[in-house]
Amino acid sequence: MRLVVIPGDGIGPETVSVAVKALEKAAQQSEAVLELVHEIAGLDSLAQHGISVRPELIKTIEAADGLMMGPMTTHQLNDEAKGRINPSMFFRRHFDLYANIRPARTFEGAPIRVKPFDLVVVRENSEGFYADRNMVSGGSEMLVTDDVVVSLRRITRACCERIARRAFELAMTRRKKVTIVHKANVLKIGDGMFVQTCEAVAREFPDVTVDSVIVDAMMALVVRQPERFDVVVTTNMFGDILSDLTAELAGSLGMAASINAADHFAMAQAAHGSAPDIAGQNIANPFSQIGSAAMLLSWYSQRTGKPEYLEVAQRLEAAMVKTIREGKVTRDMGGNLGTDAVGRAFLANL
Repeated sequence: MRLVVIPGDGIGPETVSVAVKALEKAAQQSEAVLELVHEIAGLDSLAQHGISVRPELIKTIEAADGLMMGPMTTHQLNDEAKGRINPSMFFRRHFDLYANIRPARTFEGAPIRVKPFDLVVVRENSEGFYADRNMVSGGSEMLVTDDVVVSLRRITRACCERIARRAFELAMTRRKKVTIVHKANVLKIGDGMFVQTCEAVAREFPDVTVDSVIVDAMMALVVRQPERFDVVVTTNMFGDILSDLTAELAGSLGMAASINAADHFAMAQAAHGSAPDIAGQNIANPFSQIGSAAMLLSWYSQRTGKPEYLEVAQRLEAAMVKTIREGKVTRDMGGNLGTDAVGRAFLANL
């Protein structure tokens, strides 16, 4: 498996460094062959090359089997005409990474605020209210006058269908339950289409139990009874918000692993931001990036039918569970170790 690694900005280099060591050691313990290609993008690339996403980088990633990228600072990368391209946004669009898969689960030994739970938010990633992914040309958020803003949301049946299918396929490997989260009582046409399309796909999976919950009620229910949920499928903005909540309920946003996946390419990237306020302080939680890497290898194994990469993913997950159970965690998880020390404890358990 050829994997391009980009450290990202802020805390990214710290957490990605730990994840790279974890990948290399876990691969050595199995028959999986990993080729890691180290590259840069974002602010580092802008400083060195005058552009945040180089054409050569795009070709390198296109020739690879996957991408692992650290969190990116985005507010400074907002003018493509001047080479200030947001790498996360660019790769989502370029590879049509329409499925953002964000698991959240509690761990023995970690402080939790609710009953133990294990769920996955399957978030549509290519349309919705996000102004950066709605239009081929122009933006979907407009300043009409100094005092009037209009924001447009795009919902398409094709995108609803493919994200629903990913959710139901995932549910078949878990507890066979899907919850559709929406706001169709108000957004009757757009969310109405989303719900209808999900229900149509559900008929192809008769073994899966299906329910639907309005998004504001879901925010309350996932705090009160998170254990009742298995796979949650929802639109872009709702999924973004809901997955941050479930990650924090599970212990910390520092545990928020995720992949952005298409049918034939995927990018591992922790769901949290670059956290420049704590960058370089050796306090960032590396488990979100390790978990993302494990998800990427699991996805690759499923796509290619190569079980050795699933074995690597399972080794990473097992070592993470053991390290958390021992309390060898960063302060956001109730511990007192730094990023490097957590990495050393993880590698010892691996």
